[in-house]
Order: sequence, then C-alpha cells, then structure tokens
Amino acid sequence: MARDKIKLKSKGKTKDGKLTGTFYTTTKTKGAEKLKKKKFDPRAFNEATGKTGAHVLFEEDKIK
Repeated sequence: MARDKIKLKSKGKTKDGKLTGTFYTTTKTKGAEKLKKKKFDPRAFNEATGKTGAHVLFEEDKIK
C-alpha cells in the first residue's frame, strides 16, 4: 500500500499570541482520515510554568 508524505503543523502559540510555525514531517496511508496528534513544541508558551515548551495539538497540512 502506498503512503503519502504529510506535514504536522503546530497549533501552539508564542507568548505574543502568534502561531509558532513548528512542524514535523511523517507519512500516512493514502485515503486515511486527517491526522491530529499531541506532540511537544519547543517554541509554544506554557502558561502553567511561564516558560516555552509545551505539548500542543499538531494538525495535518499539505507539503508544498
């Protein structure tokens, strides 16, 4: 079965409220549903600790 290359783009935000732009690349089976995963983003602001670095939602995006 063939696999597609995909990009998982972070939904985490910096202290200023802007998206971090962090992403991971991976593969998935063709025809599968859109992938969503919770992963570590070293640039995302963690309000609980007041520091950068948090686990945030990453959603599938196309590789351009």
